[in-house]
Amino acid sequence: MKDFKEKFDAIIIGSGIGGLVTASQLAAKGARVLVLEKYIIPGGSGGSFTRKGYTFDVGASMIFGFGKKGYTNLLTRALRDVNENCETIPDPVQLEYHLPNNLNISVDREYEKFISKLAKLFPHEKEGIEKFYGTCEKVFNCLDSMPLLSIEDINYLYKVFFKAPLACLGLARWLPVNAGDVARKFIKDPELLKFIDIECFCWSVMPALKTPMINAGMVFTDRHVGGINYPKGGVGKIAEKLVSGIERLGSKIRYKANVTEILLKDGIAFGVKLSNGEELHADIIVSNSTRWDTFGLNENKKGLIKKEYVPKSEYRWSETYKPSPSFVSIHLGVTKDVIDNEFNCHHIIVENWDELEDEKGVIFISIPTLLDSSLAPEGKHIIHAFTPSSIDEWENLSREEYLIKKEIYYSFLIKKITKIIPNLDKNIDHKEIGTPRTHKKFLGRFEGSYGPIPKKKLLGLLPMPFNTTKIKNLYCVGDSCFPGQGLNAVAFSGYACAHKIGSKLKINSINLPD
Repeated sequence: MKDFKEKFDAIIIGSGIGGLVTASQLAAKGARVLVLEKYIIPGGSGGSFTRKGYTFDVGASMIFGFGKKGYTNLLTRALRDVNENCETIPDPVQLEYHLPNNLNISVDREYEKFISKLAKLFPHEKEGIEKFYGTCEKVFNCLDSMPLLSIEDINYLYKVFFKAPLACLGLARWLPVNAGDVARKFIKDPELLKFIDIECFCWSVMPALKTPMINAGMVFTDRHVGGINYPKGGVGKIAEKLVSGIERLGSKIRYKANVTEILLKDGIAFGVKLSNGEELHADIIVSNSTRWDTFGLNENKKGLIKKEYVPKSEYRWSETYKPSPSFVSIHLGVTKDVIDNEFNCHHIIVENWDELEDEKGVIFISIPTLLDSSLAPEGKHIIHAFTPSSIDEWENLSREEYLIKKEIYYSFLIKKITKIIPNLDKNIDHKEIGTPRTHKKFLGRFEGSYGPIPKKKLLGLLPMPFNTTKIKNLYCVGDSCFPGQGLNAVAFSGYACAHKIGSKLKINSINLPD
């Protein structure tokens, strides 16, 4: 039996991408890290699972951060830092939208092509379209011109400022601003503003007025610069490669290790307790769980920190943010002939603008086998579709009621998908149905949520907490931290967390990243 009592510099709870980037960055700096994962595979919602010859992505397959140049390609950089690399397949189209009033448009990798198509649909708003997306490009250029990998470290920020002063000042301008405010400055057409809403909602799960401009600037430009690039072999390859790099550098990951408590002494974190009663100690503890799960920010939820030690600042955070809805998702194996080879990989269906934020108001569809046929048996395709759903819809059901409701949602999704993929129902080879309860159980996420969203309109990214907590030696990482949801965003969170810990351990390089 392996001895897990060996000394580690840091223990990281959870192997989501944020936790793995933190671990890989610390390992690359020379620290020894132990990652504890309660499930049997790494990656969380950025993982993959196999069934009957199919490799299904747990979450979305529309991946940012895999470009080749600049500082915003954090997944590429994170893998490179631990001597790993993911082969990727470029997607010529980010998304195809199927919207009310027959508003259909695809977002091409080529920027001018997309802007031209959108301007043809809204010719009276051509100037406003160019100004809004042009402003997004300015924000992106600020981000992409400097190695901004920590917001908390003042000394590091000074170095970044002296390297790129204009970019820093430009970026600071947009920190308190939301994308919807910028859109309304340039655009008046209500339907075009609704389109900007779904452009934001498809990755932030928020309309434009609640989506930080910095996040929007990154996404709306990076899709044309770095592009959407799918990791060959499935999204789970990212986590697998990070784990390989972490282990090669002498750190470890342990599966089926369910952390039930973060241990404190005199208000200082010093270890964790597992569900089997085992205790593991380290000088640094990092939680990749949501802040709700970490601090028990719900009267009915026991957190990893005992109630009497939860900082008041965490309760204030929970008064400002709420969990976004979870999803009902279906993973299908289908006959290849049912999908045309020229069909786009990613689609969104919205039938009523007024239902955008409602239960089942949006349907997301991805067909990753159009990019990587190796994910399915020969002659088959994968369809992954999901729609927002609240945990409240799924709690307190009997087993029979639960199974019936799953089939109702499954039929709803099949009916909607059939509008763009005819005869789908007659060509299904395999199906998996997941609910908010599934996501809560297997991903260990509060209410199965995708991440935090503001309860009301806030000042851009300014209210988002950083990695440091009020509990000494305890850090948080992931989508409950600056800058929020999405694989590239949580990768940034991992970089920032590792930098802050690296400063404490005195293992950071004195030089800025190349």
